[in-house]
Amino acid sequence: MADKIRLGIIGANIHRGWAPRAHLPAIVASPEFELTAVCTTRMESAEESRQKYGAKLAFDDYRKMLAHPDIDAVAVSLRVPAHYEPTMAAINAGKHVYTEWPLGRTTAEAQEMADLAQAKGVRNMVGLQSRAAPAILYAKDLIESGYVGEVMSCHVSRIGEGTLQRPSDRTWQRDADLGANTLTISCGHTIDALRFVVGDFSQVSTVVSTQAKEWLEVDTEQMVEVTSPDNILVSGKLASGGVASVHIASNPWAGSGYRMEIYGREGTLVASSSESPNHDGVRLQGAQGGNKLEDLEIPGKYTYVLEGMPRGAAYNVGQMYYQFGQAIRSGESCQPDFNTAVELHQFIDSIQEASDQGKEVAVRNSRSS
Repeated sequence: MADKIRLGIIGANIHRGWAPRAHLPAIVASPEFELTAVCTTRMESAEESRQKYGAKLAFDDYRKMLAHPDIDAVAVSLRVPAHYEPTMAAINAGKHVYTEWPLGRTTAEAQEMADLAQAKGVRNMVGLQSRAAPAILYAKDLIESGYVGEVMSCHVSRIGEGTLQRPSDRTWQRDADLGANTLTISCGHTIDALRFVVGDFSQVSTVVSTQAKEWLEVDTEQMVEVTSPDNILVSGKLASGGVASVHIASNPWAGSGYRMEIYGREGTLVASSSESPNHDGVRLQGAQGGNKLEDLEIPGKYTYVLEGMPRGAAYNVGQMYYQFGQAIRSGESCQPDFNTAVELHQFIDSIQEASDQGKEVAVRNSRSS
């Protein structure tokens, strides 16, 4: 393998999506990876991305990119319904692969990708960036070392802004069957951070609701039906014995951001930010034996990236790429990997099932990651 791991990114359009906000700047700043190739569906946009970010190669067909001998690893940063085919193709081509969350449109798709990656022996990572956020990593260690003592209860909220109107090329997310909505994305990232820190749920009662049942397409001036949920309420019991409540929502105006509160017999931890926990900028506060929260300084050992890594959306993605690179070089498994993704997909299925049935359900496949 070359000094740097040669990476190609599928979904490298510089004008839209997660890649130009997070993946592309993170890869360019990474000491582990070389941005060898970019791929979009049109050569014009691929070439534009190549020139802006200094990639060596540009492709308009991911199959051609995967066949190129100078590619060691691949990142898939596309709309969720498009994750499955290029990810499976990358695994079959023997490439290490980092695919964004949600891994698949359905749990079945995610399971297929996880099974194939294990069978082929390629390193695989899913974009659950909360697990690479320094504040969340530190919070997990504090809980495990007894900072709050026995966890009695916790509450998490993530209230974001969800517009009621958008251009027609962005209304595809209105269809719940496509797997990209508040339940899978915002709730997925937020509740994954909670599970990462305090452990799995054993049982849940939930409400999964679509409050905004129509969106306005601003360019067509048409109202379109929405089936994707925008408000999720979860209450339940943790496997460790504590209780938990969660409220995740995409509401029209002035969302309150992210807040995770963990209450124990010996103290309290609070993580908060104006964004989702998978973004940079999470603040961590704590109190032990008293009622005054104090800011907690995050030890340097939880920061993997160099000083040049851009802040914002790219930062925790850069943290993930560091871990991905280390796993590729060592041959050890990545965390979070595709199996982690399958577990989260299954948990989201349990949330939906509990809401559909209107009763408490046991959480399937509940185990720590």
